[in-house]
Amino acid sequence: MSSEQQSSAPNVRHRVEGPKNHYITYLVSILLTMFAFAAVIYGGLSKAFLVSFLILLAIVQAVFQLAVWMHMKDKDHTFPIIGIIFGAIFGMCGVVAALFWIWW
Repeated sequence: MSSEQQSSAPNVRHRVEGPKNHYITYLVSILLTMFAFAAVIYGGLSKAFLVSFLILLAIVQAVFQLAVWMHMKDKDHTFPIIGIIFGAIFGMCGVVAALFWIWW
């Protein structure tokens, strides 16, 4: 590559994470899944608590997986994050509209 073809961007070294964060996130995902199964198998919990607990575990697991596996914690991911947030808002509006339409 000649000096004319080099990019105008400065040489920026990328930080290499290594597998430690991936192992930790994988273990956290497995633990969250085990908590969800244990809550359902236990059976002594109220239905409202169980549903809210499962939704909370799903949200936490999704955030972990987006941050580590999809690298949303890195710089320059503002637009994908905004897209995911708007998608979640539209999805929740769709669920609320469907529930409203069914039960009203």
